[in-house]
Amino acid sequence: MTYEDALVSVIIPLYNRQDTIQRAVDSVLSQSYSNIEVLVVDDGSTDASGEICDKVACIDKRFEVIHIPNSGVSHARNVGIDASCGEYITFIDADDRIPNNYLEN
Repeated sequence: MTYEDALVSVIIPLYNRQDTIQRAVDSVLSQSYSNIEVLVVDDGSTDASGEICDKVACIDKRFEVIHIPNSGVSHARNVGIDASCGEYITFIDADDRIPNNYLEN
């Protein structure tokens, strides 16, 4: 397998970011590199953040939402790492917007 074929795990820890998560998700969906899995770790959100991501996961099989009780961003990232299958891992925050070629580069 070459790096061009490698699965990239994108981990997004999420806590109460209903106003920004769709923008972050859209920037991942628009990537020029498509061999990805996206693990959104909902860290006990009390707003609609988790539901927004659940809807995306129903539409795009590359997305998985893991709901956990609130335990902090470090724990959420570790949960994402443990669940990942990719050869490479990257983290994106729920309020980020990444360039379309971020994963390709």
